[in-house]
Amino acid sequence: MSTSSTSDAVLTQILKQLDAMQVQQQTMQAKLDALSPQPARPEPPPPSSSRPIAIPAARSTSAELGTSPTPSVGSPSVGVMSGTASSMPHHTLTSATATEKERERLLYPGRVNLTTYPDQHSIRPYPLQWGASSPEARGPVICSRLPGSIKARNALGAHSGSYSIYRALSIALGSLSPTHKPDFSMTEPPVDIPPNPAWGAAGGWSMGPAPASGGYGPIVSMDPYGHLVPQVFRREMEEQGLDVRPSIAVTRAHIKMSELDDAVRRGDLAVDGKVVLQSRPLPGVNEPGVEVTVSKAAVEPVWHLPGVAERFGISEPLLRRALFEETGGSYPELITRPDIKIFLPPIGGLTVYIFGNPAFMSDESKELTLRVHDECNGSDVFGSDICTCKPYLTYAIEECIRGAQRGGVGVVVYFRKEGRALGEVTKYLVYNLRKRGGDSADKYFKSTELIAGVKDMRFQALMPDVLHWLGIRKIDRMVSMSDMKYDAIVKSGIPILSRYDIPEHLIPPDSRVEIDAKIAAGYFSSGKQVTEADLFKTVGRTWEETEH
Repeated sequence: MSTSSTSDAVLTQILKQLDAMQVQQQTMQAKLDALSPQPARPEPPPPSSSRPIAIPAARSTSAELGTSPTPSVGSPSVGVMSGTASSMPHHTLTSATATEKERERLLYPGRVNLTTYPDQHSIRPYPLQWGASSPEARGPVICSRLPGSIKARNALGAHSGSYSIYRALSIALGSLSPTHKPDFSMTEPPVDIPPNPAWGAAGGWSMGPAPASGGYGPIVSMDPYGHLVPQVFRREMEEQGLDVRPSIAVTRAHIKMSELDDAVRRGDLAVDGKVVLQSRPLPGVNEPGVEVTVSKAAVEPVWHLPGVAERFGISEPLLRRALFEETGGSYPELITRPDIKIFLPPIGGLTVYIFGNPAFMSDESKELTLRVHDECNGSDVFGSDICTCKPYLTYAIEECIRGAQRGGVGVVVYFRKEGRALGEVTKYLVYNLRKRGGDSADKYFKSTELIAGVKDMRFQALMPDVLHWLGIRKIDRMVSMSDMKYDAIVKSGIPILSRYDIPEHLIPPDSRVEIDAKIAAGYFSSGKQVTEADLFKTVGRTWEETEH
C-alpha cells in the first residue's frame, strides 16, 4: 500500500472516531438537560395522526400570533435564553385573543422543542441506508414532526422546499390541519421511470484523480424513489402509520408556445401527429397553432449530507455548520443530530421535460439531446433581452423535438437557480450597476462580484444527479455553452459526444455583452473567439437610449 493510501486510511479512521465522540458528547448533554428541574405538569395527549385536529376558525381580521401553553413534561428542549430549557417561555402578545390561544394549544399541545439529540429517550430514527440497491434496504425518508412519525424521523427539514413556509402559514390560519393525510390513490406516475444501477451505489462520480470513496453512488441530492413512495413504502405508511411523502411527481402534458408555432410556419418543425400535434380549432382564431406532447417530472431536493459534502470536497461537519449559520440558525439539528444524514433544504427544485419516448433515455442506441437550463424569470417568462436565456431555451426545445422526431429522445432539465442562484434581487442590482457604470463585456463578471461577492453560486456538482436518475448513460447532443455544466456531467461518468452554442441570429443585441464575456471566460463557442483584450469593445444599451 502506498504512503498516500495509508495516510488516507488513517485520516478516515480519525474522522470516524471524531464523529463518534461528537455523538457521545451530545448524548451526554441531552441526559444532563433531562436532569434539570422541570414543573410537574401532566402532558396533554398528542393528537391522533389518523384524523384532523378540530381547530377553531381564525378571526376574519388579520391573524396575530398567540401565546403558548405553559411548558409540560416532555423530552428535553434547548433554550437560547438563560435558565433551564423547560422554563423557557413564549413571548406573550397582549393582542392575542382567547380563541387564538386555544387554537395554538390544540395545534401544538407540548412545549417548544428547539432541538433533539441522539440517544434521547424513545427517539429511534427509522433505518436508512443511502445507496442501497432496493427501496426495502434503503428505507423511507421521514421528516415529519407529526406525533406518529416524530420519533422515527430520519431526515431534517421539510417537504416542498421553500413552500413549506406557506404550509406553516396555512396551518396557523386554520386553513389546513397539520394532521391532514394525503390520499395518494390514482396519483402514480403515468410514465415509467424505472430503477437503474445509479439509484444505488453503482457507477458515477470521480473525485479528482480518484473515484468517490463514500460508496454513496451518483445520486446524493434527490431521492431516486421519490416518485414511487406510495407504492414501495406502502407498508410503512399504512401498517406503521408513518408520514412518508413523495418528493417527485411524474405526469404527462401538452405544451403550447408561440415560438413553436413560428417554427412550424418557417418549416423548421414538422407536424407529425405524434410529437407535434395540430391544435384544435378555436373560435375566432384562423391559425390555432401546434402543441407538443411531453412527459415531465417535478423534483424536490433531498440531500444526503455526507454525499453532498464529498461531492464538493469539504467535510460533513463544515457543511452542516455552514447550512446552520447561513440559514439564520433555522436548523439546529444540523449540529445536534449528526446521526441524521438526510436534509430537505429550503430551496427550489427542478423540472424535467421529456420529448419522445422516455424509455429511450436509457437506450444508448438512441440519440439523446439535452439542455440543462437554470431559471431566468425575466427572460424565460417576460422576454427581457439583456440575456440569451429565453432564445437559448426555445432553441433547445426545438432541437429536442427534432431529435425525438428522428427516433431519439430530447430532455430539458429546468433548475430553479434564479440569477445564477444569487436571486433576482441581486440580479437586478447588478443590472443597475452595469447600466450606470458602462455596460461593457470586460465588466460583466466584475459587476456581479462587486454586489454578490462571487460571480456564480450554481455550483454544478449536484446537477448531474437527475440525469443518473433518468438512466441517461450517453448524451449525443448537448445544447449548452457552459463549461461548468459540461465538466460536471462528464466527471459524473456520462460522456457527451457533441455540443453546440446558440445560433448567432438568436442573440439579442443587448445580450452580446453576456455572450462575449462568457466566451472569453471559457464557455464553449464553435465560431466566434473572444479574448480578454476584446471585451471592452462589446458594449450594451444604456438607459438613455430607451425612454421609459
